[in-house]
Amino acid sequence: MPVVDVDPDELRDLTGRTEKTDDELKDDLFGLGIEYEGETEDGKLRLEFEADRLDRLSITGIARSLRYQYGDLSGIYVPDTNDPEWTIEVAESVPEERPYVTGAIVRGLDLDETDLEAIIQLQEKLHATMGRKRAKGAIGVHDLTMLKGAPADGGAGKSIRYQGVEPAGDRFVPLDSDAEMTPAQVLTDHSTGREYADLVTDYERYPAIYDDIGLFSFPPVINGRRTEVSTESRDLFIEMTGTDQWTIDKMLAIMVYALDARGGQVESVTVDYPDRSVVRPDLSLSQKTLTHEAVEDTLGLSLSPEELHDLIDRAGLEIATERSVDGRREYEVSIPPYRVDVLHPVDLIDDVGRAYGFNNLVPRYPDVSTVGGRTEASRHEEAVRDLLVGLGFEDLLNFNLTSDRELFDRMGLDREADAFGAGEPPRLIESYSEDFTHLRTWALPSLMQVLENNTHRSYPQHLSEIGFVAQVDSSTVTNVAEGRSVAAVLAGPEATYEDAKGRLQVLADHFGVDLATPATEHPSFIDGRVAEIRLDGDSVGVIGELHPAVLVEHDLEVPVAGFEFELGALK
Repeated sequence: MPVVDVDPDELRDLTGRTEKTDDELKDDLFGLGIEYEGETEDGKLRLEFEADRLDRLSITGIARSLRYQYGDLSGIYVPDTNDPEWTIEVAESVPEERPYVTGAIVRGLDLDETDLEAIIQLQEKLHATMGRKRAKGAIGVHDLTMLKGAPADGGAGKSIRYQGVEPAGDRFVPLDSDAEMTPAQVLTDHSTGREYADLVTDYERYPAIYDDIGLFSFPPVINGRRTEVSTESRDLFIEMTGTDQWTIDKMLAIMVYALDARGGQVESVTVDYPDRSVVRPDLSLSQKTLTHEAVEDTLGLSLSPEELHDLIDRAGLEIATERSVDGRREYEVSIPPYRVDVLHPVDLIDDVGRAYGFNNLVPRYPDVSTVGGRTEASRHEEAVRDLLVGLGFEDLLNFNLTSDRELFDRMGLDREADAFGAGEPPRLIESYSEDFTHLRTWALPSLMQVLENNTHRSYPQHLSEIGFVAQVDSSTVTNVAEGRSVAAVLAGPEATYEDAKGRLQVLADHFGVDLATPATEHPSFIDGRVAEIRLDGDSVGVIGELHPAVLVEHDLEVPVAGFEFELGALK
């Protein structure tokens, strides 16, 4: 979870609540979901909060949330933005791995050391969270007066250029250095360059930003010393580069709101791509549909429309329109640009609940005839698991995340094949490891990995798992079809198809379903030793002896027989 160091006196000044004690502030912050984690040596509060509220990475963002909670603010505030004077021209030579850029100017700031520290802290916290350690988005903040703009295309205004540079190309003086360096030298001779070198080392050309004087920013690694921001800086130029336009635009919105709260005047910047032109920062509002009934049902409250309006305003949101649909009251709720966390109407309900005060909710028993208990699906799964253990299998719990290679390549399976386990696996956009990039489409590959890791143990090894599987399916609401799968393997010198079939027959008999195993083909299994699993006439899985190529791929020297089928087929 992100942790931010906050000066309590500055927080009191920003909220206008100078009478608040530290303990009262901590209680108010806890009501927002921000937890006190101790103090620094200089008396600042260490505050931890959920990673989704990135607008609270700055003290000004925390203060804004408190002012809404106190009722001092309501609705949505959008900073006034002056028309653009500067342009960022994006050249064709920009590295294709980092093609996006955005920017803004903030004028008229009066910064002291505390303000400067807060800006740097916000910059680094955004790098660590939304920017994925600068890989997805990186921020450069520059003293505008130190930039010399070239004439923009068309002759109106000033421009800087985002382009590619050869590793041993133009030289500049990076921050915390007195020597001119090429980008390649920065990566080897500068401490910050060495820290972030892996982000650009494989690029043929490195990202670079130039003004009419020369290179002044080497994103995502380091800025140039010429444009370094100090307490004397009054006008700032903010540029951000990244791999995703939405991400850097939202990071920029958070920065702009933080600087606006410190008295700055925001000024737009034109970004000219080779094929289009956009004006940034993008401070447009988004909208979600929220029903009055959903709010009351989720929070257990009875609210008048006026009360809900007030709570939504106090949450820093606004109702753009409302209407009646089939007797239900629906609201189109506007969301400010710094809120990157609102993905679903339930996020708005959470905001309403915090504005009301979760501590003010009166606990009550649900209006149902029972108090707790396991679901039928849970009891059924436990019964299947118990029977598998009784048949001699060791019950496992594997990761639901795996890789494309484990699901298909190592199993000899083509994802486009008409075979059990094939299909399009849901992919993580930002995975933390190349070993965990996809949700698994079937569970047998996970069991094969366990056998691979267990080659030092004695045989036979009989393993089973009842686990989660998923496939991309556009016909579902979420575009992902989820399910539970029963998988088992028998590994040992004597393991055969017949051994696996005998255990599968016991499962079918115990749950009163008819089992048929007509011959089929499957690339993960030996031809002639593989069958389709049909339960009560429905094709639900596969059973057979694993192909020698699959065994070799997993460093196994004994035969392996196994099966997998849909858990729901045993009902």
